[in-house]
Amino acid sequence: MREYPGKRRRRNGQRELPDAALTFASQWQWPVVPGAGLESPRRGRKDRTRWQGRPRTGTENPAPRPRGRACACPYPECAAPGAHPHDPGVLAATTDPRMVRWWWERRPDAPVLLATGGRAPSAVSLPAVTAARALTRLDRLGVRTGPVVATPERWALLVAPYDYDELGELLGEHGWVPASLGFHGDGGYLALPPSATGAGRVRWERAPRPDGGAAPWLPPVASVVDVLVEAVAAAPGGGSRLAG
Repeated sequence: MREYPGKRRRRNGQRELPDAALTFASQWQWPVVPGAGLESPRRGRKDRTRWQGRPRTGTENPAPRPRGRACACPYPECAAPGAHPHDPGVLAATTDPRMVRWWWERRPDAPVLLATGGRAPSAVSLPAVTAARALTRLDRLGVRTGPVVATPERWALLVAPYDYDELGELLGEHGWVPASLGFHGDGGYLALPPSATGAGRVRWERAPRPDGGAAPWLPPVASVVDVLVEAVAAAPGGGSRLAG
């Protein structure tokens, strides 16, 4: 049976996340960093009250907090519970197995975040319902896709690294690019399976297919972006959640 990081299977202890982080970093050379993670179920809301008086800048536009556990970061109105870097920041992301082991020995439940762009994979994300339809369309067109990361609300197609000049030229061919389409390039990040976040468990909708120990193949963004833009533009409201 094919094994790949983040696949659901029985493991001894809490090794699933640390093992996945090590595979991404050391075998595939994908730079990773631990995410903020979710608040412990035993931690009381009183532990967070000292942050309630944090000054507001007037620029925040927090999204409604998903149901379930809150983010372990200090900010009560965190818009992406668990699924963002906090300490260390995204610039600390590395492929050094020693650093990765050190991080996840101390926090074995920490989400695994990929630092996107540069030499690492980039990604395009969109609402889950629309993404499922877009993948079907890509399949019918005979377009080869790479790994697809999924939460109940959004899916992300991993693609080869792109720069924003290249992306701008591709998007410039469209009269309108929906705001619900997300681009994860240089300086961005993305939670990888089997992380647990406030948006739900992260899983592979399409699993990576490593060639031996090498990193999985990734398509160029140009081969998928037109279909993704058109799918989101055509969807009423863009879709948000798959049934079940």
